[in-house]
Amino acid sequence: MLHEFRVRVYYEDTDMAGIVYHANYLKFIERARSDWVRGMGIDQNALRDNEGVVFVIRRIEADFRASARFDDELTVTTRVQAVSGVRLTLHQEVRRAGEVVFSADVVLVSVTLDGQPVRLPEQLRRRVH
Repeated sequence: MLHEFRVRVYYEDTDMAGIVYHANYLKFIERARSDWVRGMGIDQNALRDNEGVVFVIRRIEADFRASARFDDELTVTTRVQAVSGVRLTLHQEVRRAGEVVFSADVVLVSVTLDGQPVRLPEQLRRRVH
């Protein structure tokens, strides 16, 4: 399963050199993950409010490969790499005209509101297997 999310680079996303500030790539991939989950019909607010479950980042391994610049149109892809009881491992890439400018392996963990690990919600596990 491959999810695509488009994002335009705005002036606020860049640094003094006019290239995307490094931390903003994390924002771009976060937006893509949120859009991916929403697209599967999972309401994260309802999941939190009704079941007391949220997702947190356990680990991110990032690779900055090229510079995106102001007004570039980027495509963020999200692909599931592995699913276990409480973990979901994703590979995400940010591309400009097909060229990978940033990639990351992201490990998400589902936890209760007090931070205790809990099994991934069934509705998510069904959709990513």
